[in-house]
Amino acid sequence: MSFSDSYLGQLRKRIGSELVLMPGAMVALRRPSDGRVLFTRRADDETWCLPAGAAEPGGSFAATAIGELKEEAGVTVAEDELIPFATLSEAGLHTIIYPNGDETHCFAVCFLAERWHGDPHPDGEETTKIEFADPASPPAPIHGPTAHALELLNAYLLSGRFQLR
Repeated sequence: MSFSDSYLGQLRKRIGSELVLMPGAMVALRRPSDGRVLFTRRADDETWCLPAGAAEPGGSFAATAIGELKEEAGVTVAEDELIPFATLSEAGLHTIIYPNGDETHCFAVCFLAERWHGDPHPDGEETTKIEFADPASPPAPIHGPTAHALELLNAYLLSGRFQLR
């Protein structure tokens, strides 16, 4: 689905660049063998991030996570393989102003997945490159919300406790 056909794209046609509150999901696809996490390079601002995106009407956090992984990285994850580890919601950290001026305050559930099907690859539209890297040393430049999600992932992995932020 193209951006212009998406829920947010249709909403943007009506309200322009004004602030939008947007639910979504982010996924840390982690290799159990070495703990490296999949990062994708964004086509819009060339920062590195975890696969993520906005929910569509009728969807859910899990469906959004599964759909974004498929779209951006070409992999399939079963819903029962998604482990929720945190939320992102702080306005100061998760309000994004895009290069075109659109402003979005994102509210996301962050998931960890260690089992998937398919070989990760960029989609060539939203993502231009992929790389598995140590989450403590992600590729640069890193997308702001992803940097925060990595802190929450580390806290979750150390404590086993869901991170509510």
